Amino acid sequence: MLPYLNIMRLSILKLSCQSIGLSLVWVLLLVSACSNPNHGGGSGDGRLQGDWKLKDGDTKLKITKKKFAMDSDLQYAEDYFVKGDTIYSSFQGNQPYSKFVIQKLDDHNLKLLSPDSTIMEFTK
Repeated sequence: MLPYLNIMRLSILKLSCQSIGLSLVWVLLLVSACSNPNHGGGSGDGRLQGDWKLKDGDTKLKITKKKFAMDSDLQYAEDYFVKGDTIYSSFQGNQPYSKFVIQKLDDHNLKLLSPDSTIMEFTK
């Protein structure tokens, strides 16, 4: 009877270890899925964020982690997300999105093609 109990204990221990292993895999998958830096809006590229000024005028652009505002009016700032080389903005998540194509982006220069096909060049 004693060998039979030892086999049962080993089987239960083996089954418990497999369950713990599967649980850990699910936890790791959940953590990696929830830790996407671009999820929930905003931009993964920190160079895009900041206060920008139009080279040829007085227009200002303020981009935070989650908001996109022309003329620095954050009260009416739009939500935005970046996909590829395009900024999609919308007021309070409403559609249709306004699309701004990023033509150039570095630490001090931003060149956008606006929804009305006007090229806007900003500096920080």
